[in-house]
Amino acid sequence: MKKTNYLLLLLLSCLLVPAALQAQVTPDSTAGRLTLEQCVEYALKNQAQVQQAQLDEEIGERQIKAQLSGWLPQVTAQFAAVRNIQRPRFVIGDEVITTGQNYTSNINFQANQTLYSNDLLLASRAARFTRSSLDLNTQNTKINTVVDVSKAFFNILLSQEQLRILDENIARQEKQYRDARAQYEQGLVDKTDYQRASITLNSIRSNRKRTQEAIKASTALLQELMGLPVGSPLTLAYDYNQMQQNILIDTTQNVTFANRVEFQQIQVQRQIQGLNTNFYRWGFLPTASIYGNYNPQFFGSELSKLYNDIYPTSQVGLQVGIPIFQGGRRIQNVRISRLQEDRLSIDLQNIQRRINTEYQSALASYKSDYNDWLTLQSNVQLAEEVYNVIKLQYNEGIKTYLDLIVAETDLRTAQLNYYNALYNVLSSKLDVQRALGTIAVN
Repeated sequence: MKKTNYLLLLLLSCLLVPAALQAQVTPDSTAGRLTLEQCVEYALKNQAQVQQAQLDEEIGERQIKAQLSGWLPQVTAQFAAVRNIQRPRFVIGDEVITTGQNYTSNINFQANQTLYSNDLLLASRAARFTRSSLDLNTQNTKINTVVDVSKAFFNILLSQEQLRILDENIARQEKQYRDARAQYEQGLVDKTDYQRASITLNSIRSNRKRTQEAIKASTALLQELMGLPVGSPLTLAYDYNQMQQNILIDTTQNVTFANRVEFQQIQVQRQIQGLNTNFYRWGFLPTASIYGNYNPQFFGSELSKLYNDIYPTSQVGLQVGIPIFQGGRRIQNVRISRLQEDRLSIDLQNIQRRINTEYQSALASYKSDYNDWLTLQSNVQLAEEVYNVIKLQYNEGIKTYLDLIVAETDLRTAQLNYYNALYNVLSSKLDVQRALGTIAVN
């Protein structure tokens, strides 16, 4: 009985433990259907460019610490051991005297503490601007990632809707082909009707194949932009009603240049250049440091007795380096740095003009695309009504098959143009938001 209970407990454990482990394991963030927000969130963590920008920040932080380490005491040690094959000789009167020992050795310990250095002062003042520059570079990479991933996401949805429309057209055209063939076999129409239906059907199938391949290429691009491992499945979740509600944007906003990362980057460059100007201006200041060393020395006529006795020396001191004359280099460096500041000021003015042009262009595209989208909405409805009427008239023998093909083509074109317009207006909205600097990445 005990064995039976034990086996039952063991079996129950085998069944429950995997379930418990599965509950604890974090599910794959790409499993299931991904929304746009999930795709963007995954890309901001896994895209190669974002990861590289974040690594650049870490590298920059290490470089800053390496540069600032010069303020800390610098301690070094040197060891030397020498075998004097021929020792120095001196002549005193008529006597030749040989000096030194056959074997010598010494260890030199030295500590140096910088009191003032123009280079270290520049590194200290520039540290926060360097960090800001690296952070802005990461933000810019993330903004581009959000825009690129969103556009790739919308492009796939556009292709999928085009595929759905083409499938509907194929089903409708196949029925028309069968009806036209049946009418021809009954002697009601000539064979040109079903031949035209066959031509149209083949054309739509060709477009469908092209769209299928385009979806594969667009999916591969989105996977690359997201940083998905090669071969990982990707299924998108979307709500067209929600997408249409998100189309609107306030077109009365004014551009705030300070919101743009590019503007902030040039400002930081100007601040760093100003520090460089001061660095060259104060280049005449001395470099001061204190030092101390301890140097134990060893001598011996035999190698085995070299380290029997120790003869140490030690000292402390102050070192001051004063640049007296450098051939006018400092003055020229100051002028060069000031000219570079003036150049960055021109860049700052030019980036404002470029941002304004970018915003006006993006806003114009958005307004045009939005108007096209509204117009094409009504065109789809009208094309459906026209097709339904002509289809009834064709069935009654009032309209020719050519009229039906034209109506069907107009309907398909209107439907495809509508989703193209939807994609264009969503993309234009992203461009407007990027121009305004309102795309959030954190």
